[in-house]
Amino acid sequence: MVGLRTSLQRDKEMDEKIIAGALFELVRLTATELPEDVKAALVAGRQKEAAGSNAEFILSAFLKNIEMARERRVPLCQDTGAPAFYISHPPHLSRRFLKGLCEEALVRATAGQYLRPNAVDAVSGKNSGNNVGQGFPPIYFTEWDDPALEVLLMLKGGGSENVGSQYSLPCDALNAGRDLEGVRIVVLDALRRAEGKGCPPGILGICIGGDRGSGYAESKRQLLRRLADVNPDPLLATLENRLLEEGNSLGIGPLGLGGNTTLLGVKIGALHRVPACYFVTITYMCWEHRRRAMRIEPDGTYRVTC
Repeated sequence: MVGLRTSLQRDKEMDEKIIAGALFELVRLTATELPEDVKAALVAGRQKEAAGSNAEFILSAFLKNIEMARERRVPLCQDTGAPAFYISHPPHLSRRFLKGLCEEALVRATAGQYLRPNAVDAVSGKNSGNNVGQGFPPIYFTEWDDPALEVLLMLKGGGSENVGSQYSLPCDALNAGRDLEGVRIVVLDALRRAEGKGCPPGILGICIGGDRGSGYAESKRQLLRRLADVNPDPLLATLENRLLEEGNSLGIGPLGLGGNTTLLGVKIGALHRVPACYFVTITYMCWEHRRRAMRIEPDGTYRVTC
């Protein structure tokens, strides 16, 4: 791995070419290879389906698709998704500088056909052609004391994005009050409404509280968690497990065609709220949960961490 330009600059900024190359590799890898925990969850789901069933056949096709995409280094899905970056950076690195490098990586990946052009002007309907546009991609920055740079990328397809939802509790129509039982009721309602439209088996990212905007942002951020992690809040950990079990008992199954595997995971976060509002926000992720993380060290070396 090429080092930085000088030892003095090494403590102040990372080499632009190194970061640009690392970000392009992050985009390419995210578009073409699923994380190991997602593949393992799909394999486990297939084992729970009846031999010869539609569900077993569909999950087997998914797993074959994953291997073919990896071997051929091509996108996992024709909808290569909307990119979202989550960046933790040391204080001296300019956010404008990092934003430019993220956009450069997307332009390069689009030209290399790892990404489909997905950035469309909402007024004119014109596609930018390179996955860069107004507010596209969203980039979320966090400053930290670590000298390294950490970048997480999520590519989220439009089908799963369309079935996200938000509820305001109490919800009289569902008899859902302002408590965790009410949260459980509305999440299962959202899952039933999504049926097969979100390309199940899916993963649910959920936020309890916040305002309408922060709830959606936090619910999507929950999808960055590994499937096997345990929520540090015991009440939320219990609710995650219960929703996973009850969601898989609905019989929706892969692609909504029936089966035991409707969900691969449920991840819940909570934000403080104002007394007048109690929002529950659900972000749905399809079975192709394309998310990756990369750590770039001050000496220019980098590694994929998930």
